[in-house]
Amino acid sequence: MSAVAGYAAPATGGSGRGTAIGLLLVVLGWELAARALVGAFVLAAPSQVLAWLIENRGLMGRALAETLGNAAAGFVLGNLAALALAGIALAFPASQRIVTGVALVVFCLPLVATGPILRVIFGPGDGPQIVLAALAVYYTTLIPLLVGMRAAPATWFDLIASYGRGRVSALIHVRLMASLPYLFAGLQIAAPAAFLGAMVGEFTGAERGMGVLTIRAMRALDVEMTWALATVATAVAVAAYLAVGAIARRVLQDAPPIILAPPRAEGAEAGIGRLLLSLAGVAVAILVLWWGAIAVFDLNPFFAKGPQDVARALIWAPNAAMARASLGAALGETAVFLLPGYLAGLAAGAGLAILFVLAPAVAGTAMPLAIALRSVPIVTTAPLIVLLLGRGALGTIVLVAVMVFFPTLVACIHGLKQAPGQVIDVFDSYAAGRLQRLIRVRIPAMLPAFFAAARMGVPASVLAVTVVEWLATGAGLGSMMAISASVSDYNLLWSAVALTAALSALGYAGVGLIEVRILRIYAPEQLT
Repeated sequence: MSAVAGYAAPATGGSGRGTAIGLLLVVLGWELAARALVGAFVLAAPSQVLAWLIENRGLMGRALAETLGNAAAGFVLGNLAALALAGIALAFPASQRIVTGVALVVFCLPLVATGPILRVIFGPGDGPQIVLAALAVYYTTLIPLLVGMRAAPATWFDLIASYGRGRVSALIHVRLMASLPYLFAGLQIAAPAAFLGAMVGEFTGAERGMGVLTIRAMRALDVEMTWALATVATAVAVAAYLAVGAIARRVLQDAPPIILAPPRAEGAEAGIGRLLLSLAGVAVAILVLWWGAIAVFDLNPFFAKGPQDVARALIWAPNAAMARASLGAALGETAVFLLPGYLAGLAAGAGLAILFVLAPAVAGTAMPLAIALRSVPIVTTAPLIVLLLGRGALGTIVLVAVMVFFPTLVACIHGLKQAPGQVIDVFDSYAAGRLQRLIRVRIPAMLPAFFAAARMGVPASVLAVTVVEWLATGAGLGSMMAISASVSDYNLLWSAVALTAALSALGYAGVGLIEVRILRIYAPEQLT
């Protein structure tokens, strides 16, 4: 049984000349903008960045080697964890909701708070950087992988059963092969995320790395150094993204299958009792892991707060009302930026993917720019964007949208390419135009990938807004967590962490409910 492909790395479409012209125009515009803003201390020209890199090539080389090593280790560990979790969830369907639920809650933990916690646990070494890189990666791979493992015709499973093989054989020979296009999509999204996670880990007290240099540049208001760091980080992330795409094009050659099997009821039609039981299982698993982590690492109770401590701080402690009011106010400040940025990122990503299909020549210029935009680590650009656009809604919304935009773009491009060629041929035989093929075939094929990106975008947008609040705006949950850690108010810190993770998980679940309803109408075969 051959590998199910239908993959192409998000095609740059158009010609190499178009890409080169687009990049040249961007560099030229960057240079002109920097010269126009001389004295504003917000933008360094490419010529200044290049001069700084040449002058400080030794320093940058050592920092890059440190961060790249941690990011690579986290990338490998995170993706191995994603493969293991996906295998468990598919081989033992009864565990799927618990596995994915626990994985989601862990992924939703805000890096603003988990970074310092990991630093306490691991000490001054590379442990926090590697763990944060893995945490930034594993879920972005897990969700597309699970979507892909379901994207196989039911007849293939019937064939496995006719040979007397069981669930494990179906997992290896059918689901894993069908999931390869989605796996590579997840790996491409994960490549820039791993570098970001490693840099955020270095913000929490590391001795070396690009994150350490970024802190130094921000404190010194060294704009040239900041943009040099951002440029190098972008180049590394783009190179990793393109490398994964090149590997995928060599591995995946076949056309996607036609999936005409009736929808399976697995998960989509689960009763309310089963759903509540699954949620209870997830809650119990989270509580056990929470208490277990504190016990295993023998964390000091002054620092490490368990579920009972959070409940006491928010419900029956003397200052519980004040704590709830503070959390509510911070949550309101965060929500003002979070939802508009999230929706704008989804709309921009899906819209640009569709534009690439309608006008392939545009992709040659726009796709490299989109990769570069997403690859710039938010920890280097947040203060500068806020300086350019202000500390109000616009700057934060733009940064949140950027975090959501690129995974949505990549996922939607892959989804659009999953339209079976045979069905496209049928439309061609009736002289259907490009727009008709898009509406009737490609967009329905894109919907599962779009909703996978929408689900991943919930915790990604929370990460973005809390990091921006931490580094730049001084408002919202991100700022509250940073301030709580600095003044050792660990009851409020852990309460904010629990609230942020719970809201992210609820948002994810809400998108999942919308997904089931939409797919039941427009792409029922994708519910298999």
